[in-house]
Amino acid sequence: MPGGTPSRARVRSALALMTLLFFMWGFITVLNDILIPHLKGLFELSNFEAMLVQFAFFGAYFTVSLPAGWLVGQLGYRLGIILGLALAALGAGLFYPAAAMQSYPAFLLALFVLASGITVLQVAANPYVTELGPPRTAASRLNLAQGLNSLGTTLGPLFGAALILQPAEGASAEQTAAAVQGPYLGIAATLAALALVFALVRLPRIRETGASAREPGARPLDLWRRRPLVLGALAIFVYVGAEVSIGSFLVLYLGLPDTLALPEAEAGYYVSLYWGAAMVGRFFGAAAQQRVAPARALMIAAGLALALVVTSTTLTGALAAAAILAVGLANSIMFPTIFSLSVAGLGEQTSQGAGILVMAIVGGAVVPAALGELADLAGYRAALAGTLLCYGYILVFARSALGWEPPTGEA
Repeated sequence: MPGGTPSRARVRSALALMTLLFFMWGFITVLNDILIPHLKGLFELSNFEAMLVQFAFFGAYFTVSLPAGWLVGQLGYRLGIILGLALAALGAGLFYPAAAMQSYPAFLLALFVLASGITVLQVAANPYVTELGPPRTAASRLNLAQGLNSLGTTLGPLFGAALILQPAEGASAEQTAAAVQGPYLGIAATLAALALVFALVRLPRIRETGASAREPGARPLDLWRRRPLVLGALAIFVYVGAEVSIGSFLVLYLGLPDTLALPEAEAGYYVSLYWGAAMVGRFFGAAAQQRVAPARALMIAAGLALALVVTSTTLTGALAAAAILAVGLANSIMFPTIFSLSVAGLGEQTSQGAGILVMAIVGGAVVPAALGELADLAGYRAALAGTLLCYGYILVFARSALGWEPPTGEA
């Protein structure tokens, strides 16, 4: 109800509806892991050139996030979500002409437009979920929503392997390019339908609180003086960079003779195990963070990721494969926990702070491109070992964050 506190039933309904958005952008984002080997073979690309898929997609977060933060601040969360869905639907639709032209630059443009819409969605949906309840349980609530995001990332590779990689096996270049047309037209139609749903449904209006809400004269530049937000933005940058890099290399890494020597279509199904581990971890994390301090949980997750990457890059065979797939479990709580720790107390500047954090998702463009070049020079194991720097910083960030958050159990 405008100007008042929304009922618990309306809050629950709104949270349920928001999880559809988290599911969809997870489903769409992880399809890049299938597109990379698909387009690499179609256009005979190097690892660095193939990673331009992630550069185009996650580069949108850098260029669009700050304008999206301002736009959502002006329009509100609901209209921001509708705009994001419409833009993402347009990007998905552009895959059809890109495939018809068999043009790699056209695919990259379609990915950029699609990701621009998802960027607007992230800027609107993440802070909305954190504010849809008590601050104490914001990390838990966001972990729950991210759990549905991980359901999308778990199902996405199965969808992509079956409808994109398998039809392309032994096919002509024209048939290989056309394999993406049907799946992405279906995604465009689904996004358009969701935009219509959000246009018809009234979401609860959230009254923003916190220090910034009591400082109406606060300027956007003041956000860059907030240490948790700045350090959190860097943590988001390296986290997304590491997670996306591992997912991007999985099909190719599992195809190595000293790993599992799997053909691409079969390895594509294994990618769902990586993202499925993240789904399990997020649901568990949503419950655990009701009792465990979020920063402490983040420290444990970062330490686990470091151990698993070291294990995978120093061993071979099934153990190396299992260890790298299990990194998904360690990744599970990282994004929502870093996000909630970073925006705590921003009040009316939350949407602008969210814009900065979502902009930091550009790590998914920069880190995979850098590690793709490393893979060309030294192989996939060296490239995966490069993610150790990312997880090392997250461990340092989590330790610093222990002093920022209130003790568990306090409002």
